[in-house]
Order: sequence, then structure tokens, then C-alpha cells
Amino acid sequence: MNGAAITTGTRTLFLPINYPQLLLRKRAPNSSHLLTTRSCSCNVPPIRALSLEEIPPNALRRKRDASLRAGFSLGVDLGLSRTGLALSKGFSIRPLTVLELRGQKLELRLLEIAEQQEVDEFIIGLPKSSDGKETPQSNKVRSFAGRFAVRAAERGWRVYLQDEHGTSAEAMGQMIDLGLSKSARQGKIDAYAAVVVLERYFSLSGQGIELVLPKQLELQEKLLKGPPEDEDFYPEGFDD
Repeated sequence: MNGAAITTGTRTLFLPINYPQLLLRKRAPNSSHLLTTRSCSCNVPPIRALSLEEIPPNALRRKRDASLRAGFSLGVDLGLSRTGLALSKGFSIRPLTVLELRGQKLELRLLEIAEQQEVDEFIIGLPKSSDGKETPQSNKVRSFAGRFAVRAAERGWRVYLQDEHGTSAEAMGQMIDLGLSKSARQGKIDAYAAVVVLERYFSLSGQGIELVLPKQLELQEKLLKGPPEDEDFYPEGFDD
């Protein structure tokens, strides 16, 4: 069988040529975060897993450097029929819109919005139960995130997964505090849930977040390089 043997710690795993997409969790700063390859008779290139230290989220980058010049973050609350979006320009977060799209149409619309809003990372909420376990909906979100990460990486944009347990309840509380009517809350709940996803992400400085990594090596290289630099681009309000 064609494949590659990779070693992490004392364990050796065999990945077939169609090895699945990797979802990497943030590791402790003093831990080893690279998977090393071992030679084998196979026809695939060496595999090295990238980490959040190499492709850090903006929340962590801004914590390290408050004057960072970078793109913005788009929060995504993915539902069965509605997807809420929120935008973070620096640490200022606001609800953006709610999309009633699915599949490829949703992916393409997210890319359009990212281009318009100068976004370079997507923070997608990952559903979990009250005990921290993943749900059937978690699998659907991971599947979407895996497909979308390929499109995003072609532009040098990153995709991360953030635990979203309890965000809908928090979002409802925020809207009630703002005095929004019941009808307004029903139309905006998904966007405000995306706001809570971003708030949680920034409050934790990206800790516990997952990087969705495309398996194609050329796309991983694009993620390392990042999006093309625009000399005229200076994010507004990242000092907010």
C-alpha cells in the first residue's frame, strides 16, 4: 500500500496516500509540535504537520504584538439552514449578517465577504454538548470546515474551529440587554451567536482553538506565507 509512516512521540502511524485532513490542537509551548517522517517505500512526499505556533491565529499574534498589521477575523455560526456572521476589526466585534445558503454557494459567499471586509481568518463555531463532547452536528461542521479550508488556503487565509457551546444562550442574553424586540432577536440570533464565538476566541487569545489544515502540501505552504501583502492596507480600528 502506498503511504507514509509518521512518528509522534513513541507512536508510529501509517497514513495511506489519501490520508484525511488534519485538525491540529494547540499544544503547550514547551511540547513538541512537529510530526517527524520516517523513510518508507511509498510514493508520497514527506509529511510534516504544521502547528499553531507556525500559523498562529490573529488573537495570539495581536497579544504578542499590539501594533500588528494584519487582516480581520470573521466569526461563523454554522446552522442547518442559516449561518450567522460576525466581524472583528481588531478587538471591536459586531454582528455582520445572516446567510440562508448551503454548500458551495455558502462557501463562495463567505469568500466574497472576506474579500470585501479584508478578512484573513475564519473562526468557525464547533458545537459541543454540556459535557464537552462533540455531537452529530459537530461532524457536519468539521466536514464543511475541511472543504472550505481548501478554498481559503488558496488565498492564504486560515480556518480555525472554536468551541461554541452555550453561544446561542449568551447571544440571546446580549440581545435582551440591548433591548431588541422578540422579532428582531429571531432574525439576528445567528449573527449574535457568531459575535459570542469571536468574543470567546479573543478572550482566550486563541487558546484551545483548532487549525483546519488542508492535506495538500502546496496549500500548507501558502498558509505559511500568508495572504499577499497590500502596501495600502492598514486595518482600521485594530487599536480599539
